[in-house]
Amino acid sequence: MRIQWETAVVTETVGEPLSSNGLQEVRVRLANGETAAALHDLAIGTPLRPGDEVLLNTTAVRLGLGTGGIHFVHARLGRAEETIDSLNVGATIPREPETPDRLRSPGPQEGHIMKLRYTSLQRAVLSVEEPSSPHHALFAESLTLNGMPVLIGELHSMLPAAVCWLRELAREAGAPVPRIAYVMTDGGALPLAVSGHVRRLRELGLLAGAVTYGHAYGGDVEAVNKYTALLAARHVLKADLAVVCMGPGIVGTGTLYGFSGIEAGELVGAVHALGGVPVAMARISFADPRPQHRGLSRHTAVALGRAALASACVPLPRLPAEADTALLREQVRQSGLARRHRLLWETPPSLEQMAAALAAYGRQITTMGRALPDDPAFFAAICTAAGAAYRLLRNEEPQ
Repeated sequence: MRIQWETAVVTETVGEPLSSNGLQEVRVRLANGETAAALHDLAIGTPLRPGDEVLLNTTAVRLGLGTGGIHFVHARLGRAEETIDSLNVGATIPREPETPDRLRSPGPQEGHIMKLRYTSLQRAVLSVEEPSSPHHALFAESLTLNGMPVLIGELHSMLPAAVCWLRELAREAGAPVPRIAYVMTDGGALPLAVSGHVRRLRELGLLAGAVTYGHAYGGDVEAVNKYTALLAARHVLKADLAVVCMGPGIVGTGTLYGFSGIEAGELVGAVHALGGVPVAMARISFADPRPQHRGLSRHTAVALGRAALASACVPLPRLPAEADTALLREQVRQSGLARRHRLLWETPPSLEQMAAALAAYGRQITTMGRALPDDPAFFAAICTAAGAAYRLLRNEEPQ
């Protein structure tokens, strides 16, 4: 294991912090003259300003990784001994004396549950289950999900596509948009503030709230594990329906079980155990050049065909190209999904219908860099699953 550390000087701040207690984006100049973006966690320090000298974790960028591929500020070291002219920001900046104030927490912590435990970045959160939580008595009871549909996905890009289609279905039905909670796992990014999709969905008023569990943090509600996170979505956020998937970034190794999206199978069991209805969003693509992700992704086949120990509703699209659907059916047969789960082969929305629903998002939704016109099968699978969940919510049994 190694961490690559580099020092840099902040040259500018970018916009407002990504959330009030989340992340601040800055531009930095490294010792080699390179300029780059970096993120600063406001939970471990006050906001940065131009001229601050910082210690960066540059490991992911130096490895050329997409997951985690940005510099992160680990600590503010002081003030740079140089003129602001060289930073393009003004007059001379004197070095600040070191003071203990810089090490103080920005505010009192209410909770006693530690996330990122036993690391230099560990922080206390108020977990929904703990005794000091106003919801502790609720979690002391034996709760269930009361039949709530739960959409389970492997990729963060599934979240906005599913929510946009749910909104479109509500519009077509002349009904209010259901209360949707997002449950973020710790299989990808850990700070919720990293998610631009969550920020946008909140702007649109389409999320009742977000729950972060495990070592993910920054949700409206914090939870210790997937079970209490699901229960919090139902009983604290009062959700009609939940979408569960990791934050931005997924880890894969090209091996059968070595990918973080395998958690989707575990989530099926959790939803089932709590009396909810798990609805799996299959990862399907005919644009991905990697053989393991062509048609039905091997990740979905393994997560649902091997890791899931309970049955889920698995809606699958009958695609316009017969050869594509034939390949999907053969992959489903080989994976054993039909023996474990309830499969629903359905005609997906048209490309035009999906385009209209996603256009209301106001920003392009992509998966692995591909938008709807580039990879329509991916979005067809998500919309098909969201449609099944919506019918379950309305007590209209999927056909």
